[in-house]
Amino acid sequence: MTTRNGGDLVVESLTALGATHVFGIPGQHALGLFDAIRRSPLAFVSSRIENNSVFSADGYSRSTGEVGVLFCSTGPGALTALGALQEAYAACVPLLVVTSQIPTAGLGGARRGFLHQLDDQQASARNVTKATFTIRTADQIPTVLAEAWGIALRAPSGPVWVEIPQDILLGATQAPPVEHLSVDDRGPLRPRPEATAQAVALLAEAKRPVILAGGGARRSPGAEAALVALAEILDAPVVATPAGKGTIGFDHPLSAGSWIEDRYTTELLEQADVLLAIGTSFGEVPSNYFTFAPTGRIIQVDAEVRVLGSNHEVLGVHADAAAALEDFAEGLVARGLAPIPGSGAEVAADLRRRVEARLEEQDLDVERSLLRGIRAAVPAATETFWDMTIAGYWAWSAWDAQRGGFHTAQAAGGLGLAFPAALGAAVGTGRRTLAVTGDGGAMYSISELATARQHDANVTWLIVDDGGYGILREYMTDAFGAATATELARPDFVALARSFDIPAYPATVETVQDVIASTFETPGPAVVVVPALLRMFAPTHLGAQQSVALETANL
Repeated sequence: MTTRNGGDLVVESLTALGATHVFGIPGQHALGLFDAIRRSPLAFVSSRIENNSVFSADGYSRSTGEVGVLFCSTGPGALTALGALQEAYAACVPLLVVTSQIPTAGLGGARRGFLHQLDDQQASARNVTKATFTIRTADQIPTVLAEAWGIALRAPSGPVWVEIPQDILLGATQAPPVEHLSVDDRGPLRPRPEATAQAVALLAEAKRPVILAGGGARRSPGAEAALVALAEILDAPVVATPAGKGTIGFDHPLSAGSWIEDRYTTELLEQADVLLAIGTSFGEVPSNYFTFAPTGRIIQVDAEVRVLGSNHEVLGVHADAAAALEDFAEGLVARGLAPIPGSGAEVAADLRRRVEARLEEQDLDVERSLLRGIRAAVPAATETFWDMTIAGYWAWSAWDAQRGGFHTAQAAGGLGLAFPAALGAAVGTGRRTLAVTGDGGAMYSISELATARQHDANVTWLIVDDGGYGILREYMTDAFGAATATELARPDFVALARSFDIPAYPATVETVQDVIASTFETPGPAVVVVPALLRMFAPTHLGAQQSVALETANL
């Protein structure tokens, strides 16, 4: 086919918007997209399961700061993508999902019997996306894609869904080639001056200010430097949520770490007379399973208006993190406040010492050695991706992000993100990434070994093999005395990876550092497998069994 068609308009539009990579899987109704991409400069990354295509686009976006683009097929393909879209939606990751549809004649609800036909495919996507569109004519394609791109970027960012019927993708078009498209992302969302003035007044009078840095603080461009500057003006210790890791270095004197599930940390947040929460909803994990009971005033800053005041009475500031932090700092400086070292660093250091002492009281040498070994093996700037596994739960608290990105599926809590997301990040950045999963979560992603080999992605995949769903085993055993349906048959992961012509290495907790480090010296994918039975730390002075049972009761 040499005549330009709707598929060409799609790839021309994406190229004009700045896209360079597309993730996905071909499908019958999407053939127009895939034929057109052959004639474009876009690089296509072919996954093996649609859910993993979304995770790869997600990891690409998180690591590059660009919109992740996905091509998806109709019906079963589109529905398979929804689970991973829930994570991108909850974590505010900007994605553009271009999915095919049955021919226009089949739209509208009539059961025409088209392959893959759904009663309302667009409705299925509405719960996990910021916006959805259905293209009705080819001329709409450039404008709608530009609008969708802007919505995906606009704070709070997130995935946007555009579906295009098969006949429009294949049909000839007389529309001129797309060379330039403008995007309305509306720029930073600045706080209202009245809200800024009230927040500044509270902060200026605070005697025990504390800052809680969430994922919104890490995602907002410029927020990390602005947060550190404000913390220094206030002399306020900073606690990071798992999603907020990297907003302040662990080596900064005001960093109180991110032991968000330890009661010492919860008590520090509770005892603040003014708590400044940036980009967090005080959800299940940041609130230590909804046990957080503040005694002072809370200033909550978030670009997602639905978050404000959703769990506690707050002074809500609807704004991008960076914009709010900059305005707060400017207001405080105008009042004569300046960075003067005081007790904040000692408060932060004392918290870290008390958490360390609690850990020393527990038998956690295996878990702590594993995390130390991984951290020592991985270069500081490495993007790391952690699945919902005990090693990942430890990393929420213990991992020092240093100069690299720390990424988890904690926003929605589904399994399977780490490896395909790390793969997408490796493709996008060209640098080696690290994925950490358990053996249960690994089976969600095992097919993407083929993708990693096909695209020679520089990704190291660490599989911690404990023979089942480890965290669920621990929760159920502590709550009920026995675990059900948590033990798993699994393959020989080393042999399986090698069957894909991927170097794979068995390791132990003692050797994992050297083995992982060696994979960073050679190109292409690599798999490391560590058999280890891990358990979680006790977050209070209760015994481990009691504390996990308490956490479970609070879920």
